[in-house]
Amino acid sequence: MKITPILFEAFLKCPTKCWLKYSGEPASGNSYSEWLQAENESYSANAITRLLDKVPKDDSVVAPSPENLKSAAWSTAVNFKLQTQNLETQISAVERVPPAGRGKAAQFVPIRFIVRNKLMRDDKFLMAFDAFALSESLGREVSLGKIIHGDNHARLKVKTSALASELQKRVEKITTLLSSPTPPDLVLNRHCAECEFRERCRKIAIEKDDLSLLANMSAKERQKLRSKGIFTVTQLSYTFRPRRRPKRQRDKREKYHHSLKALAIRERKIHIVGSPELKIEGTPVYLDVEGLPDRDFYYLIGLRIGHGESAVQHSLWADTVADEGKIWREFLAVLETVEKPTLIHYGSYETIFLNEMKDRHGSPPGDSVAAKAIGSSLNFVTAIFSRIYFPTYSNSLKEIACHLLNFEWTEAGASGTGSIAWRQDWEKSHADVLMQKLVTYNTEDCLALSQLKGRLCDVLVKGGKASGLADVVHADSLPCNSTYTFKANQFQFTEFEQINRAAYWDYQREKVLVRSSARLKRIARKTSKSKRARSRSNATLNCPHPTVCPNCGGLTVYKHQTAKKMVADLRFGYSSVKRWVTRYRFYYYRCPNCRAVFHDSERAWTSGKFGPNLQAFCVYQIIELRLSQGRIAAFLNLIFRFQLSCVNVNDFKKSAAAFYQETFEALLQSIVTGSLVHADETKVNLHGQDGYVWVFTNLEKVVYLFSPSREADLVQRVLRDFKGVLVSDFYAAYNSLNCPQQKCLIHLIRDLNEDLFKEPFNTEFKELVGEIATLLKPMIETVDRFGLKARFLNKHKAEVDRFFKRLSRREYQSETSLKCKQRLEKNRETMFTFLDYDDIPWNNNNAEHAVKAFALLRRDIDGLSTEKGIKEYLVLLSVRQTCKYMGLDFLDFLRSGERDIHVFAESRRRGSA
Repeated sequence: MKITPILFEAFLKCPTKCWLKYSGEPASGNSYSEWLQAENESYSANAITRLLDKVPKDDSVVAPSPENLKSAAWSTAVNFKLQTQNLETQISAVERVPPAGRGKAAQFVPIRFIVRNKLMRDDKFLMAFDAFALSESLGREVSLGKIIHGDNHARLKVKTSALASELQKRVEKITTLLSSPTPPDLVLNRHCAECEFRERCRKIAIEKDDLSLLANMSAKERQKLRSKGIFTVTQLSYTFRPRRRPKRQRDKREKYHHSLKALAIRERKIHIVGSPELKIEGTPVYLDVEGLPDRDFYYLIGLRIGHGESAVQHSLWADTVADEGKIWREFLAVLETVEKPTLIHYGSYETIFLNEMKDRHGSPPGDSVAAKAIGSSLNFVTAIFSRIYFPTYSNSLKEIACHLLNFEWTEAGASGTGSIAWRQDWEKSHADVLMQKLVTYNTEDCLALSQLKGRLCDVLVKGGKASGLADVVHADSLPCNSTYTFKANQFQFTEFEQINRAAYWDYQREKVLVRSSARLKRIARKTSKSKRARSRSNATLNCPHPTVCPNCGGLTVYKHQTAKKMVADLRFGYSSVKRWVTRYRFYYYRCPNCRAVFHDSERAWTSGKFGPNLQAFCVYQIIELRLSQGRIAAFLNLIFRFQLSCVNVNDFKKSAAAFYQETFEALLQSIVTGSLVHADETKVNLHGQDGYVWVFTNLEKVVYLFSPSREADLVQRVLRDFKGVLVSDFYAAYNSLNCPQQKCLIHLIRDLNEDLFKEPFNTEFKELVGEIATLLKPMIETVDRFGLKARFLNKHKAEVDRFFKRLSRREYQSETSLKCKQRLEKNRETMFTFLDYDDIPWNNNNAEHAVKAFALLRRDIDGLSTEKGIKEYLVLLSVRQTCKYMGLDFLDFLRSGERDIHVFAESRRRGSA
């Protein structure tokens, strides 16, 4: 078995194509593929001739023998055929560079000729393939190759040595593929459009109902579905479930549902999500542009103005690149003649065209009709994407127009790649037939877009009842999973609504049953009476007379008015809680000097009609017990006969958050100036938006911060001056910080363990994970025995170095093993930092424990709180978690009125002593 450049190139495009070529499968043909092959062969032949013309005949040779290659005296060889143990190639040209000095060998540089102006990565791999075959024949490394390409015969030097490792892996994969008697799994991809086996593969994929038929589905998404046992489009179609969109996401575009696309294909009906609109004001102008992407040259602008029989078609043709500016100016002139033109195009190619033309040939005046039309152009694909699902495998204009509108192009199988071949052939022959082909193809694209827009407008305006169009289904009208759920029923007849309301529980008790039951009548009368408790006071306090005026400092003040205030509170005993109402008697005073009126004020937290213990108890229940504010008010009103409302409880939370803001800032400052920080983040849903809560903690203090996004801005701002060690997970945002870091090894082993469950028969990966476990186990045993002391952990660094040295020499085949290797090598410097520092944990469980505290609270407030509300929660939760980490009772701290947790802790220690 010999691997040739043809097989290698085919494998780079598609493994199935490589296997079919090797097996000798007859090709169904592809005009573009055949044309491109002929162009490459012609370009290579002409380039070889040009190369030989520049070299003396004595210094050049054609098809030399590879046996005496090391002793060759020529400077240039062409059509150089090579065979190694498993490779076979014909190198277009080889340049021999004489030795730089005595005792040094001559260098051989392979040359490849490519017709394209723009090179791709595959072209460099083909160059590396030639160099690899040449190096095996010589027995020494060939580290450099040359590519001559494009209209101007540009030269590019390729460092083939940098690609050697990856190329060898590809060669090994091809060897394994071709050794198998069965073909690889069939997967349709973008290359299919220019492949000679396109018809054969597509036919098989349709018979199998393969997921790769869905053009917008990525390989990762296909693999995820297959892991769930979904292998066909029909199977996928049964997984779609219509769901109500959250209010906070109603202004955002709906995500694309592959399952809904599959459902549209299965039922052969157009499916619509939401209420899409095609707002086209003024005169529609349908735009389609043809160009040569390889040369960044646009040669044909098609414009169809209006619709129906009165539509006018313009085809603006450029013979050469110099004419491109001319057709752009003609295009602008045509737009100026149209009343309120609205440019409509299909796909991003025209968007790129408009932007590039403005840069190359100038934009129209800002207030001109053309400028407004270009600025408000409508990409039809963007307008329908994720909103309108056609019963076609892709959203290409040709597939939709052919299947739904029965539209036919004059040239069967006409495509964008085919138009490239027609234009290139026209530039050689200037045949009118080819020019007419291109103009007709472009005109029909504009016409197809015009008809598609007309049909869709009918659907959206008439609700899918337009005649002659496939049935239309609105996704929100699809049946849900269960009928018997708690929801507001919608009835077709208003009489049913009245009957249904009469069956409500409250209505029955209050309007119907009380008329026939004396007992229910007494209950209803009793519950309607107010249960307001008498405000009997437990204690009366007389406020002291002020000695000075707080406004001017005057020593003489007079009584102005008598006042009193009742403050409802709780009194905590050793094993009891009691309602306690205090009556305050005080006077308003007047200063004769400044005439100010004032009274002795208590601290702000007790200035209302509810006392500090009651407020502390409410905050404790919100944060510690995670009760809703409504339940807290109901509980206290029932047990202690208060008259609390949800508003009162929310005010307690606000006041407490403001009171402890200073404590919160002191905790944050203490954490970021320390030697250790654990960091983690988690998502939270708010009322009308999403956000993230970040946790920063050390071994004693915890702080929670809110951020609208998961970007690194907040982390960089908070830890900008941090010089200690940061312990975190593998999230990339932490990598931007300039400080020593320790990645959580628990995260690593969880990920590895999960991958092992997904691939239980991947022995290569299992062996790698086993080595990682063997590396980590002695470290953890040392930690268990001696603690986190660097002088005991340093001994493991040598084994870490040996592990990574072995890892660098390993060549893994499976994708999972390769990803694991890359991850380990990327994070090597941050995985074992704990070996160099004292008291640095090897995991991030400290932060995860803090995250769990918020996660429990999040279950009760998720989607209900605002950004302001969540920040208040986080201030209080930071205080609560810090108290827990320091072994303090959160309720006792709240009741103390102290802001400084350390002062409170010290007072407790003195009291216990």
